[in-house]
Amino acid sequence: MAGSDESGQDGMAPASMSPAQSRAARALLGWSQGDLAAKVGFGEADVKAFEDGFGDPATGQVEALRSALIMAGVLFSEDGGEGVTLSRRGRDEGTRADDLTTENDR
Repeated sequence: MAGSDESGQDGMAPASMSPAQSRAARALLGWSQGDLAAKVGFGEADVKAFEDGFGDPATGQVEALRSALIMAGVLFSEDGGEGVTLSRRGRDEGTRADDLTTENDR
C-alpha cells in the first residue's frame, strides 16, 4: 500500500514504505503508533489504519511517515526488499533545529 494520489509509468504507485516496514522501523526506535503520528502531525488512528492495511492513504502521507522514520535513523532496504535497519546516528536524534533555544544551543 503505497498511496493513491500518485502513480508510476506503469500505473502502479511507487512503493515507498510497506505497513510491515513501518511497524519494524517503529520497533527499532521503540516508538508507538502515537509517537510516529505525533512526529508528523497525524492522528494515531491514521498510522494504525496504514499499518493494519486499511484504507489507501495518499503517497504524501506515507512519505511523511517514512521521512520521520528516516530522520530518526531508520534505513530502508535499497534493493526493493522489505528490510529496515537502524543507523548509528539514529540512536540519538539530538535536538531538532526547531527546538533550539539559547539554553540548549551549545
